[in-house]
Amino acid sequence: MANPAPVLATIRVQSEDFDAAHEAQLLAQGRKDVGALVTFTGLCRDEGGRLSALELEHYPGMAEAEIARIAEQACSRWPLTGLTVIHRFGKIAPGGNIVLVVAASSHRRAAFEAADFMMDFLKTRAPFWKKEHLLSGESQGWVEARDVDDEDAKRWT
Repeated sequence: MANPAPVLATIRVQSEDFDAAHEAQLLAQGRKDVGALVTFTGLCRDEGGRLSALELEHYPGMAEAEIARIAEQACSRWPLTGLTVIHRFGKIAPGGNIVLVVAASSHRRAAFEAADFMMDFLKTRAPFWKKEHLLSGESQGWVEARDVDDEDAKRWT
């Protein structure tokens, strides 16, 4: 179901941390048309206690443009009343925030599905690269994309 009015998505690619609750509050603040707010926060996993940081690099300008394209697709596919996407870059310690998707809609199903869609395509289409830095001081090199992420994205086509 297409949106009756265009939704302006908020998209940020930044090195600074974010506050998921604050971002969700900003999206819904003063709004009477929001009946559901779904928030997804992706965190840096500690790979078996051996990771000191995950380094994320991106292609500036291209990353924001690709996230905007994915957001446009989500907004045209579901009746969203708002959408916020924040993706961090730089070195992030285990437990640190990496990505935030906040989807707002009048009804829960649209918000859940849009957030899920956004994450599937952020994982497969947004130009970000990850490198693992270990507590031993070694770098594991660039992390390969996972086939399961491509499989997840295929369900939307």
